[in-house]
Amino acid sequence: DAMAGERLFTGISEFDRVLGGGAMKSSAILIGGEPGIGKSTLLLQTSAEISKASKDSCVLYISGEESAGQIRSRADRLNLPTENIHILCTSKLEDIESALNEIQPVFCVVDSIQTVYTPEAGIVPGTVNQLKYCANELISWAKERPCVMMLVAHITKEGIIAGPKSLEHMVDTVISFEKNNDDVRFLRAQKNRFGSIDELGLFSMQEKGLIPVEDPSSMFITQRTTALPAGVAIVPVFEGSRVFLVEIQALTVPAKATTTRVYSDKIDFARVSRVSAVLEKSLGLKFSDQDIYINVAGGIKLTESAIDGALAAALYSARTSIPLPESTAVIGELSLAGEIRPVSKGKQRVKTALSLGFEKILCPEKDSDGIICTDIKSLVKILFKNS
Repeated sequence: DAMAGERLFTGISEFDRVLGGGAMKSSAILIGGEPGIGKSTLLLQTSAEISKASKDSCVLYISGEESAGQIRSRADRLNLPTENIHILCTSKLEDIESALNEIQPVFCVVDSIQTVYTPEAGIVPGTVNQLKYCANELISWAKERPCVMMLVAHITKEGIIAGPKSLEHMVDTVISFEKNNDDVRFLRAQKNRFGSIDELGLFSMQEKGLIPVEDPSSMFITQRTTALPAGVAIVPVFEGSRVFLVEIQALTVPAKATTTRVYSDKIDFARVSRVSAVLEKSLGLKFSDQDIYINVAGGIKLTESAIDGALAAALYSARTSIPLPESTAVIGELSLAGEIRPVSKGKQRVKTALSLGFEKILCPEKDSDGIICTDIKSLVKILFKNS
């Protein structure tokens, strides 16, 4: 593989997956996430793995936010070897540059770029000018050597990386680190010059740090001991090269005001409005006087059109209070005319659902092992026979 020598493997499978098969040497990566999510933990684990892989691999971990003692105690708590990791606690760019020139690391973490300053860019740390100047100096240093420069960034209340947008343009890869309500962490590339941005990395936060979730296919389905409630539908979705089975939950209640509202942050509310309008037009089921609440189990965001059929089934089920049959999944894109259209990699989705014990998979694919269903009326007929 011609690329093999150009990539640095982090030793953490899910991290390598999101980076496109390892971190490209002579590149800069910006990783953002809210405070306390585990960015420093992940990068300390990565530093330990890289330094362990080769005794010649020098790793430099720069912290402007924690003392060496704090970093050391975290490494001890996670049981990580730190012999080959050089730790530097400073915010001054000149100190960082002299350490880089002396150590010549293959992997360098700057935690965080917002704390780095230089008198060259003014006297106040954290300004837009400081950020751009310091980031540019560090990125330029890495570009001229076989080093991966990992810059940690804070994010704002809105969940976007703080500081100038130009910071994201300067680096090769931008990674966001998010969490749902449980101990699950999502790692996703928002920009990647050297790989896909479709892959999702999954970690579970445990005592020993962030542990990669190797088989997440059924992770986003609620495990129930009772019957399936109304308003719940399952759909196989693609995230990069993997299929996950995800549970969409819908709730409809009579609107409290003259205008109706759609509450949905994991599925775009315009999609929810469109699907409910198609149901209203095709089936005469009234949604225009209802407030609609949509949730996705496990907190994963869904953007692909293949979820339309399952979303329609969940909305119909919520509005009529009739649950879907057990062990059933729904795949398909919904047109405004009420047709259910095939989606990419439909057969693979059906196959994954069947392998996880689902018995009925409704889909528009003609030559798959699913139950063929090409419009919203036949979908409702098959799912809700008694309605």
